[in-house]
Amino acid sequence: MADPSSPNHPPPSSLSPTPQSGTSELPPPSPPTCSALSFLKTANRPKLRVTSEFDSDSLLFLNKVSCKLFDNLAKLKLSFQNNSQREISQPQVSFTSKHVSVLYDIEEKNTFIKSNLDVHPRLQLRALHNVKAQQGEIAMEANLTEPGYSLELSSPVPIGYPRATLKFPLGEISLQEREDEEEEKQKRVLSVNGILKRQAMNGICTALYTDEELRLRYAYKDDALSFIPSISLPSNAASFAFKRRFTPSDKLSYWYNFDSNMWSAVYKRTYGKDYKFKAGYDSDVRLGWASLWVGDEAGKVKTTPMKMKVQFMLQVPQDDIKSSVLMFRVKKRWDI
Repeated sequence: MADPSSPNHPPPSSLSPTPQSGTSELPPPSPPTCSALSFLKTANRPKLRVTSEFDSDSLLFLNKVSCKLFDNLAKLKLSFQNNSQREISQPQVSFTSKHVSVLYDIEEKNTFIKSNLDVHPRLQLRALHNVKAQQGEIAMEANLTEPGYSLELSSPVPIGYPRATLKFPLGEISLQEREDEEEEKQKRVLSVNGILKRQAMNGICTALYTDEELRLRYAYKDDALSFIPSISLPSNAASFAFKRRFTPSDKLSYWYNFDSNMWSAVYKRTYGKDYKFKAGYDSDVRLGWASLWVGDEAGKVKTTPMKMKVQFMLQVPQDDIKSSVLMFRVKKRWDI
């Protein structure tokens, strides 16, 4: 190996180009530190939320990947399913913001667009559009001067009959023309649908009228008891639901249909916020079942421990106990 200090090898300083007279040599920029590099990598990258849910009954994974954009003003989401053979199905991409939502179905090659616009503090416009079917709906809702009252006018696009809906504190009423298919010569008739609610005898009485059927329902509820009878006219189909809370953690629910003699019962017990046990029977399908929830059943995954929810369910058919099935479902979220 040659000696770098020998006369045949000039010193390292002599290898540098000699600066021209009248100019000053600028030092090279210092490389960024590791902390600066990590900041540049994450400063403009939105946080990803990955949610995966597995159902042992269907052997399918339901996956969602989403992120928020423009300082949380919009959300971009990709959802798809895949089976045990890793075959992907039902892929969809959606973009959601305050005024515009777009959903694109990759398999169907179809786009659904939904938009709303506040033209005035008391006037709102809404629009729905199915690109592939070339169908949609346009609606305009105006809040009246009286609090709790509003009037909505909507119409299918491009063909259809308009609908007018009056909303008020006790319910709403809708009027729409339709064609009477029972007549030999189709003619237009006025269709009336509506719902009314009113407090009565320490409960809420509800009257729902739709498709020429009237359903009357009364719901009484206190801290320990709920009683909900209902009847439909003109079919006279009647049913009632009964719920009894024994302790803050124990609750029994029972439902019976007088028309078909079908009934069902459910017992529920909670252990804190993140554990719930249920057991019940349904005479319609002649099936008994029991389930255990780890994680808040009705809550979001992000609020549960480890951001995960698990459900175990045992189904026992009354006619064939040997064909009982144990199923489970797992839902997990990752923040990247």
